[in-house]
Amino acid sequence: VDPWWNPAVENQATDCAHRIGQNKIVQVVKLVTRGTIEEKICRLQEKKQEMINSVVEDGEVMLSSMTLDEIQALFEP
Repeated sequence: VDPWWNPAVENQATDCAHRIGQNKIVQVVKLVTRGTIEEKICRLQEKKQEMINSVVEDGEVMLSSMTLDEIQALFEP
């Protein structure tokens, strides 16, 4: 397994290991060797996840509470 820079994308790929309708147990194992670039990437992922957790809380529905003008403002230069 090659860790990705973006933990959300990696989690999405891991979630795809279990498909809808599948009746077998699926396990995803992440092995990281000490002292490698993969270990550094995992640390970076942890820092990114901590940053995300400090801004977005579980169950938060910020996007659905945004107005159309606020969403359009995100795409303005």
